[in-house]
Amino acid sequence: MSKVTEKFLRYVSMDTQSEAEQEQIPSTKKQQQLAGMLAKELLTMGAENVTVSSQSYVCATIPATTEKTTLALGFIAHMDTSPDASGENVKARMITGYDGGDICLNEQRQIFLSPGEFPSLTRYVGQDLIVTDGTTLLGADDKAGVAEIMSMAEYFLAHPEIPHGKICIGFTPDEEVGRGADGFDVELFGADVAYTVDGGRLGELEYENFNAASGRVFVHGRGVHPGSAKHVMKNASLMAMEFHQMLPAAENPMYTEGYEGFFHLTDMRGDMVKAQLDYIIRDHDRGKFEEKKQMFVRIADFLNSKYGEGTVEIFVKDSYYNMREKIEPHFYLIDIARASMEKAGIVPKIVPIRGGTDGARLSYMGLPCPNLCTGGENFHGIHEYICVQSMESVVGLLIEIVKEFAEKNQ
Repeated sequence: MSKVTEKFLRYVSMDTQSEAEQEQIPSTKKQQQLAGMLAKELLTMGAENVTVSSQSYVCATIPATTEKTTLALGFIAHMDTSPDASGENVKARMITGYDGGDICLNEQRQIFLSPGEFPSLTRYVGQDLIVTDGTTLLGADDKAGVAEIMSMAEYFLAHPEIPHGKICIGFTPDEEVGRGADGFDVELFGADVAYTVDGGRLGELEYENFNAASGRVFVHGRGVHPGSAKHVMKNASLMAMEFHQMLPAAENPMYTEGYEGFFHLTDMRGDMVKAQLDYIIRDHDRGKFEEKKQMFVRIADFLNSKYGEGTVEIFVKDSYYNMREKIEPHFYLIDIARASMEKAGIVPKIVPIRGGTDGARLSYMGLPCPNLCTGGENFHGIHEYICVQSMESVVGLLIEIVKEFAEKNQ
């Protein structure tokens, strides 16, 4: 078993699921356990300046082996897993030499991973896959990135004869709930530029992401007996449904791709007297993003004019912005990553992120930070899987990036 595979299996066995409704960082104490483990491993490897903050941010450095490289390069991944599926008691298992057919994840529950439903599987015939037991997510998002960075760090610490500049390593909590960069200390981290290792399929290279906001809608109704409700009752649940129906039907995640934005209803609850709708709002284009937020306002204004002032309350909060404008002045990072992929035998594919990473926020905090692939597929659900050979290739990619960066920054 390769080192990156061993590390990955060890990390995914730990439940580090984050929680959106918690205010503190980390949002769950269980993330602290993995932070402590990673810090100890880094110390054992020989990394320097290893720290774990009170909010469970892990930082470390690998000292430069040459004075010719003047810039410090960072690599960042997040430790938490998504709240969208359980991360408790993950039972990862290896499928050696995948034959191209259906994979039975859970015989008792008849849960399968099928190329008919997930055509990406056809890319991995003959390779080794790590899958779930069909009851939890796997955690490749982003423990694959963590394992790959740790394997890269171990390689350079074991080979001080290889010339490179200062390498900075960072692991963050709570990325999945949009707060991964909230407590990140850019100055302490020490890098001039960095990459997040938090992408998907092998070869993906990303420097554009959604502009993102969260939207919450409160609807206040009036409850009376239905027998005497005419012109008096205001059913909050029905008015909430009316709000949602006024959003463009085609701007739903299930109908969008590429650069197309969306409104995504993530949660709804209510009764006759009160109702609540929670959304995430996304668009790569800043103008279209602002228009989507204004649509929320217009719909609320319309319903308030129809049903009475104060019937609908909306709260919209920006989460992060498209990092493209912060990366373009440092486009050599993309050129280095692309050249390194080719040296590592990986076909590069520049794609927009249909989501966000810590790197989006960090880029606006003064740390330009495009995103690299991890090799994972089907994130945030029970059908998540990752290819072992892809993880091994990403470790090779990170090593090549460090070497290429050292050559380009002398």
